[in-house]
Amino acid sequence: MHTSPPRKLVLGSTSPYRRELLERLRIPFEVCAPGVEENAREGESPSDLAIRLALEKARAVAQRFPDCVVIGSDQVADLDGAALGKPLGHHKAVAQLQSMRGKTVVFQTAVAVVCLQTGFMAQDLAQVKVQFRALSDAEIEHYLRAETPYDCAGSAKSEGLGIALLERIDSDDPTALVGLPLIRTARMLRLAGIALLGTAP
Repeated sequence: MHTSPPRKLVLGSTSPYRRELLERLRIPFEVCAPGVEENAREGESPSDLAIRLALEKARAVAQRFPDCVVIGSDQVADLDGAALGKPLGHHKAVAQLQSMRGKTVVFQTAVAVVCLQTGFMAQDLAQVKVQFRALSDAEIEHYLRAETPYDCAGSAKSEGLGIALLERIDSDDPTALVGLPLIRTARMLRLAGIALLGTAP
């Protein structure tokens, strides 16, 4: 009986954090920059922003790889309904961390999986509640100088020294805070026809 070869997998992201996380599944994949503008629309909630951008990234890359299964993802830090993105510089990172100290921030991490050839499309959202310590200005400065997390939403790089900023993390998908919720991603990949654990989905 003839069976078609498995579809190729493409990660629609240039994030080294997402690439390293996806490598944990031990399936081959390519990486492609989605080239999507990440600006919020007027009145758009942080969760809606993350979901929209994840899907836009997956669809943008899928246009270039229509026969492949494409993953798109996005993360937005949600502080009392206000979206905190990547600071991209020291001064903004200081302001972000000062605004979050002593508070609970919800990191909205969305993932979308798309295959244009089969018409498959799925998306999901992992919400991670993070309680920040009442950080001093000196602690914030020390952390930023040591870690330089300017490419991380909310300036919080929990897989490094950023863990010292936190009191508590609540999540049902442990890798979501780093940038890609692997439990949700693996579930959607199986539905899309990508074999995991060496077995048929």
